[in-house]
Amino acid sequence: MTSAVVERKPDILNLIGNTPLVRLSRLDTGSCELFVKLENQNPTGSIKDRVALAMVEAAERDGKIRPGGTLVEATAGNTGLALALVAGAKGYRLVLVIPDKMSQEKVLHLRALGARTVITRSDVIKGHPEYYQDLAARIARETPGAFFVNQFANLANPLAHEQTTGPEIWSQMGQRLDAVVVGVGSSGTLTGLSRYFARVAPKCEMVLADPEGSVLAGYVREGKIGQAGSWLVEGIGEDFVPEIADLSRVTKAYSIPDAESFQAARDVLRLEGIFAGSSSGTLFSAALRYCREQTVPKRVVTFACDSGNKYLSKMYNDVWMADQGFLPRTQFGDLRDLISRRYQDGTVVAVGPTDTLLTAFNRMRIADVSQLPVLEQDKLVGIIDESDLLVRVQDGRGSFQDPVGVAMTNRVETLQAAEPIRAVREILDEGKVAIVMVGREFVGLITRIDLLNFLRRKV
Repeated sequence: MTSAVVERKPDILNLIGNTPLVRLSRLDTGSCELFVKLENQNPTGSIKDRVALAMVEAAERDGKIRPGGTLVEATAGNTGLALALVAGAKGYRLVLVIPDKMSQEKVLHLRALGARTVITRSDVIKGHPEYYQDLAARIARETPGAFFVNQFANLANPLAHEQTTGPEIWSQMGQRLDAVVVGVGSSGTLTGLSRYFARVAPKCEMVLADPEGSVLAGYVREGKIGQAGSWLVEGIGEDFVPEIADLSRVTKAYSIPDAESFQAARDVLRLEGIFAGSSSGTLFSAALRYCREQTVPKRVVTFACDSGNKYLSKMYNDVWMADQGFLPRTQFGDLRDLISRRYQDGTVVAVGPTDTLLTAFNRMRIADVSQLPVLEQDKLVGIIDESDLLVRVQDGRGSFQDPVGVAMTNRVETLQAAEPIRAVREILDEGKVAIVMVGREFVGLITRIDLLNFLRRKV
């Protein structure tokens, strides 16, 4: 039973900011000391908690939002989660317009915090009625008592970092700081820190970490906006210069490929124990490049912008990394090159005939597959898919506690690894999964998505 709600601001908002700063001690930082500001320790796990609170409180002071009013924002990530926390704490309704590429985990998190989500297209550009920022602005105009937060143009965004993040770093570093490495999404962090350190430490360098494909690093180096590409890192990088961006104090800009960003984040987790997201990987990589280039010792700060728990199915997943071509794969020159559901140690996602159907179901769900090989002493004895589970447990004829052996299909068609790819296509066109063998040894399954991933990697 839910307890009664007390009409006061939750203390959780008092935990925003004042995040720890830690020195990296195991990675090669050249002659420099590299420190990481742990913004993943904010209540919703990201640096955006600071700006969400600042933007809402500025709107309150300016009379742009009244008690019981509605906040509206366009977001593909952490700003939405931060606004949902603040809106819930202050009693506002919140409408978030979200591109359809946002992960289901983030959408569910937003709804659990009480936000209303409007899913829109991610394949349209500014000016299209379904472009997420334009749609959010229209919803705000059409909703009585609504305030469009608009982080890309909201002056309270950089002010939050000028007034809180910068002073915290300066104090934690004992007023000895030579460079700050930061990325740009809305540009609030870079702009706010640039303004603060221009006053207290004018010799402190501002260094931009930008995903390869973003136009911002090129703009800093060449003074013009080039052609934007695409990148997989989330939260930073743009195809335009945000309205509130002040890049005038950026002295160096790095364009970091996705593969390097993801590997840097994985290395920092493995060696330093810091669990951070994909944009943090870009910052880590740029900061390490900067540190290793220096010929005199410097004290450098960068950020763990958000928590890595939002990226477990992506950059912390070996299968996903291999599918994207970011982890080395042993090349056989045969059908084994198409198999993706193998971990780095060579093991496959599988069940045994004595495992329960519940075990099979859970492994399908965790691995995001619809079928599993059934192995007994490393020998293939069958295959089980979602249809087999349904037939067995529906209408009370069986249960999830039944062994896999009673539901699996043991009449399987196999392919030798040396057979041509067209043989895979023929089996897939029959609605089956291709089972690959080397002699009598099972080596893996090939699904339609595996074949598509293989063809994409060859482009």
